[in-house]
Amino acid sequence: MEWRKSSYSGSQEGCVEVALTTTHAGVRDSKYPSGPALTFSLSAFKAFLTRAKF
Repeated sequence: MEWRKSSYSGSQEGCVEVALTTTHAGVRDSKYPSGPALTFSLSAFKAFLTRAKF
């Protein structure tokens, strides 16, 4: 998986990183790249993003 963080975060640490596959989305804390990550189905992650946008 290729982990990415938002371009809005710049060089700051402590950001959320996201990795996408064809079926799942992974989310982790950039301060702990070898730590735990949450995994969601793509449909659940898309639903979250739709509701999270202001």
